[in-house]
Amino acid sequence: MNKLNLITKPIKEKEVVRDWHLIDVKGKILGRVVPQIAIWLQGKHKSNYVPYLDMGDYVVVINAQKIAVTGKKSKNKIYTYYSGYPGGLKKIFFEKMIQEKPQEIIRHAVSGMLPKNKLRDTRLTRLFVFPDERHPYQEKFKNLPPTKNKR
Repeated sequence: MNKLNLITKPIKEKEVVRDWHLIDVKGKILGRVVPQIAIWLQGKHKSNYVPYLDMGDYVVVINAQKIAVTGKKSKNKIYTYYSGYPGGLKKIFFEKMIQEKPQEIIRHAVSGMLPKNKLRDTRLTRLFVFPDERHPYQEKFKNLPPTKNKR
């Protein structure tokens, strides 16, 4: 028997197949949904996963405005941003953030769960978050039932 036939061949970046996943986060808890999104963006659910390649899928998140958090986080959770200049520290509470930029809540949580390396930004570009049910990627989900657009 030839030993070359027993060697597992590594996957190349050109051979990566990317799927599309649709997640409706209406009423779901933020800390329970975000790990699954991070796994799909990294590609860890695939059997041929390797950490040095970007093998992740596309993820579309809808109803970001209706995400839930447990306990008193809706009143006490603070998002901080610092510009790098004196007086550049900005703090925004969760309640205000969910009204103004609900997609940033999910993007911030997913970004914190991804590894801090050169692949992080390219993985985050495959995350599409929408505050309501309407999104332009409906044709990507041919096997899923269409979402009901409320206007």
